[in-house]
Amino acid sequence: MQLINISAIAVALAMDAFAVSIVIGVNLKKVSARQTFRLSWHFGLFQALMPIIGWSAGLSIRTYIEHVDHWIAFALLSFVGVSMIREAFKDTKDDELKKDPTKGASLVVLSIATSIDALALGLSLSILNVSIWTPAFIIGVVAGLFTILGLQIGKRIGSAVQLSIYAETIGGIILIVIGLRILHEHGALSLF
Repeated sequence: MQLINISAIAVALAMDAFAVSIVIGVNLKKVSARQTFRLSWHFGLFQALMPIIGWSAGLSIRTYIEHVDHWIAFALLSFVGVSMIREAFKDTKDDELKKDPTKGASLVVLSIATSIDALALGLSLSILNVSIWTPAFIIGVVAGLFTILGLQIGKRIGSAVQLSIYAETIGGIILIVIGLRILHEHGALSLF
């Protein structure tokens, strides 16, 4: 597989992580170096590991995952999105009481949700009998870099305009919309 093709695939796969990181940046308003590292490391790591897992699984489980991967991504993104919307309307006066999405279970859920497509790519590459190591590395690095960029863009938007409740609500809605887009891309919404 040519480097240009791998790079294009890596950018395409990084778009969900990029969009989610913008939302997180807007939500946090102030993003520390530690938060940036945690989010970009996890998004990049999961984006790199998922194709390896998919490639390793090969054809044996492909038919099972293909039919539900988009539903898993939608459920995870919707769960985090609804949590963000609920969090926005909680009656807390102290911003530090709000949950940091770059920590704990939220971080893992978002990492999985934004990298589920990479799992399917790994399965596809195993069918094509393509080595996974170089693509996985490039995909991980690109996702990490796009995450850093997204956080910085979101931070600037969040600090320039004090959106408070609206930022988290809009962020939650965006995560749900990303989940719906994944369903639409997989043809799961064609019945409606």
